[in-house]
Amino acid sequence: MTVITWGEMVYRCLEAAQAWPGEVEILDLRTIVPWDRAAVLESVRKTGKCLVVHEDTVTAGFGAEAAAFVAEEAFTDLDAPVTRVATPDSPIPYNAGLTAAVVPSAAAIARSLEQLLAF
Repeated sequence: MTVITWGEMVYRCLEAAQAWPGEVEILDLRTIVPWDRAAVLESVRKTGKCLVVHEDTVTAGFGAEAAAFVAEEAFTDLDAPVTRVATPDSPIPYNAGLTAAVVPSAAAIARSLEQLLAF
């Protein structure tokens, strides 16, 4: 499956994907303006599944743009729904412990990977 991510989430995705060697292709976008649409399409068409992981909120985060793009451009290539793992729609706290409670963890990403791989 394809995991589209960037920034800090790359490291958490790499950690989460260790349980499925060879089954998860992680795309680090590096930049979101511009972003590599061609690489995303190539990977999703190859794997048939897409998980978007980002630390912004679910609503109106860039992950929504990436998910919409994949749904529009690669719908017939998908074997499962495009799925997102993101921060809930709430303010991000400044306290490190509270931030860790709302930003996606490697464990949360792994749960989504497991569900999507089993789809």
